Amino acid sequence: MKINSFVIVHLTNPKEQFWGLLIDIKDYGITIKGINLNSFEDWARQVKLKDKNMDVVTVFFPMHRVEKVFLDEDMGILPSLVHQFKEISGIEVNDYFEIDFKDFNNID
Repeated sequence: MKINSFVIVHLTNPKEQFWGLLIDIKDYGITIKGINLNSFEDWARQVKLKDKNMDVVTVFFPMHRVEKVFLDEDMGILPSLVHQFKEISGIEVNDYFEIDFKDFNNID
């Protein structure tokens, strides 16, 4: 995975899942700009309504909490969270995050 890829991070102690933009990954931890996966749909709906009660955060997780990291991509007929965000909110996720992916290849 490369920096500026959208990922899903599975964490332990406590067990949770976090979705977002991969900012940095090192031996000692991972930095993501995103949101807890349990809040994803509510957040996307609020973005559509231009409601700022809930927004993405930049967070560091120490590597001892990281169980696994998945690239956010379509899986058969199931759309990625990036595509689900567009369906729910009506805007492209890179527009929301104010980034340009044209120079990035998301898969090593």
